[in-house]
Amino acid sequence: MLIAFHKPHGILTQFTPDRPGQRTLAEFGFPERVYPVGRLDLDSEGLLLLTDERGLNDRLLDPRRGHPRAYHAQVEGEIGDTALERLRAGGLTIQGYRTRPCRAHRVFPGHPDRDPPIRFRKAIPTSWVELELVEGKNRQVRRMTAAVGFPTLRLLRVRIGALALADLGLAGGEWRELDDAERARVFS
Repeated sequence: MLIAFHKPHGILTQFTPDRPGQRTLAEFGFPERVYPVGRLDLDSEGLLLLTDERGLNDRLLDPRRGHPRAYHAQVEGEIGDTALERLRAGGLTIQGYRTRPCRAHRVFPGHPDRDPPIRFRKAIPTSWVELELVEGKNRQVRRMTAAVGFPTLRLLRVRIGALALADLGLAGGEWRELDDAERARVFS
């Protein structure tokens, strides 16, 4: 079984809370024995896969396999070509790790506002960048954008393989099992 979930902001990507009152995957009524394939941090939103199949973590997340995942990051400031080229080139050192090259470009996605809203500063604009990575270190996108001078204010995973969240029709907090064609797009 492979499930697509539109993870909302403020949900811990595990089934048991780290502290009392913390929201987790347990509140969404998933079938028994499924587990998340990878993670999205508490502050991140977007496409999360859950499965009961062994071996999918390695197949989808091992950087040697080069399986792409795309993210939209709303960053503080107007990100420019120099910062985008630094992101694309890789070699940024974050927590003692050198990032691999990735795809990075400006986007204008039109995502609905987040609840709670992001920090707003009247004098500082924001912009959106799409990053496509084949690796997934802890808080990597946030650390990469900060390393080039553009802190991330909001982060959404929008695609895994060729399966795009926008094509699934899932609102925040909704999930469903993938059909065979959608499953094939995850692995393409």
